[in-house]
Parts: sequence; structure tokens; C-alpha cells
Amino acid sequence: MELLTFTWLCVSVFILWFAGSIFLLMPGHRTSLKRSGLFFIWAGIMGIAGYIGILWLDLERPPMRTLGETRLWYAFFLSLTGIILYSRWKLAPLLYYGIFLSAVFLIIDLKNPEILDQDLMPALQSPWFVPHVIVYMIAYAVLGMSMFFGLLGLYRIYRKKEHNDLLLKADNIVYIGFSFLTLGLVFGALWAKEAWGQYWTWDPKEIWAFITWICYLLYIHLRIARPKSTLLPMLLLAAMFFILLICWFGVNYLPSAQNSVHIYQ
Repeated sequence: MELLTFTWLCVSVFILWFAGSIFLLMPGHRTSLKRSGLFFIWAGIMGIAGYIGILWLDLERPPMRTLGETRLWYAFFLSLTGIILYSRWKLAPLLYYGIFLSAVFLIIDLKNPEILDQDLMPALQSPWFVPHVIVYMIAYAVLGMSMFFGLLGLYRIYRKKEHNDLLLKADNIVYIGFSFLTLGLVFGALWAKEAWGQYWTWDPKEIWAFITWICYLLYIHLRIARPKSTLLPMLLLAAMFFILLICWFGVNYLPSAQNSVHIYQ
């Protein structure tokens, strides 16, 4: 991605999100202020989407090959998830959390510019490439938002405040994220079968993807088996996001993964 163009994108998005947050934080309940705030935040999100589209056309390939490109998708889906959940539950801190994390990933891309080319290795020239990456980015974004409820819940437990409603909201988010996580595993297996003749090869990335899937499945089972338990589910929500990050890009730094076909180039 061209550094100057991407820099201007980030500056524009940050200004829009800052202005939108100010409007939403203004005292009172004036509908016009809320609408203006949401408009600015939506404009920032659409700016990222537009940049991804332009990058796709310019590279003549899906911009999903490198780690920086996936961070761009993640920033888009994370902010999009935040504003959708805000529209559903009217939890402003949830929206601010989403756009703050999105901004962090955009800044990481800004500080680590990449030289992009049009080439795709043969294994990536598959119809499974785009859906596999997109469903995983959606899953990571949705499950990243679930960490908000874990952290907020732990804070409320510490302050001895009411927190049971948070787990009910977290459950809905985890169910959605877990569904996309499952689709990602299935799509990946089908892709592997097409490319290498095997559904599963015990590649380090595959193992960590399975570990992440098991962790969120454990949360779901815990909530069903012990619905009155609160502290342990909150701890799991907060901790599992870091396991997810290991699966996404932490695997790149493992010595055993250096020959993995899943390492971002």
C-alpha cells in the first residue's frame, strides 16, 4: 500500500471518528447530534472499505495475502461490528472500544508499511481464498468485541456492581463469532483438500486455529453447564482474545512454523 495515500486515509478516518465520538459524547439526547456522530463514524468505516476496494483493483488480486492487508480488513470489520452492536444495544463504550482497536491496527499498518506486488502463489489462486480469509476476519472482529464484555465484567465484579446482563450480551456475540470461526475451519479444510489433497496436515497454524475454536467452545459449554458462574466466563472472554491473536499472527514467530504454508509473507 502506498504510504502517502494510506497516511491520508488514516488521518481522515481518525478525524471522522474523533468528530463522531465528540458528537455522541455531547450531553443531552438530541437526535440530530446522535445522527451526526453516527454519520461521521460510518463515513470513516466506509473510507476504509473504499480503500480496500481501490487496493483490490490496483493490485488485481484480493488484498489478503500479507499481514498488513489482513490488519486492514480487521480494522474495517472491527469498527463495523462496533457500530452495529451500538445500534443494537446503545452501549457507547462498546462503539468506542471498537473504533479504538481499529485505530490501533491502522496505526500498526502505518508504522509498518509494506511493499505490495500483484503475485499470488499457486495455492492462493483458489476460489476458497477470499471466503476463508473474510469469514476468519469477521470471526476475529466479533470475538474481539466479546473481550470488551469480559474486561468490563471483571471491572464490575471488582467494583461489586451488577454484571449479569453483560454475559447475556457476550453470549450472543460469541455464538456469532464462533459460527464464523467454524466456517473458517471448514473452508480451510476444503481449501487444503483441493490444494494439497488432505483436509488436515497438523500445520502449526491449523493447530492454533483448532485451539482457538476449542477455547470458545469451552466458554459456550461453561455457560450452558454453569449459567450462574460469572467470574470464570469473564476471565475466559478476556484471555481467549490473546489466544486468537497468537493464532492470527503470533504463530509467525514460532520456530516450528517457519516452513508453514500459512505464514504471512
